Amino acid sequence: DLYSSEIISFKISSRPTLDIVINPLKEMIESRPNLDHRLTIHSDQGWHNQHSQYTNLLKEHKIFQSMSRKGNCLDNSV
Repeated sequence: DLYSSEIISFKISSRPTLDIVINPLKEMIESRPNLDHRLTIHSDQGWHNQHSQYTNLLKEHKIFQSMSRKGNCLDNSV
């Protein structure tokens, strides 16, 4: 969370799978069920952004998707 620097959810894996993105996202959604403001999730332009399961989950919960500009690692500095 950029407001409080709190780690809301995470997952570690030895290889990239969709589950390492989807499961922490679901945990975050379940931990904050009654939010009265818009959520924004920020990431790089990774492979997970092309999966319909990921994008549909964001849309279903009205989570705004934000991505870094291509080749700009400073966007992820926080």
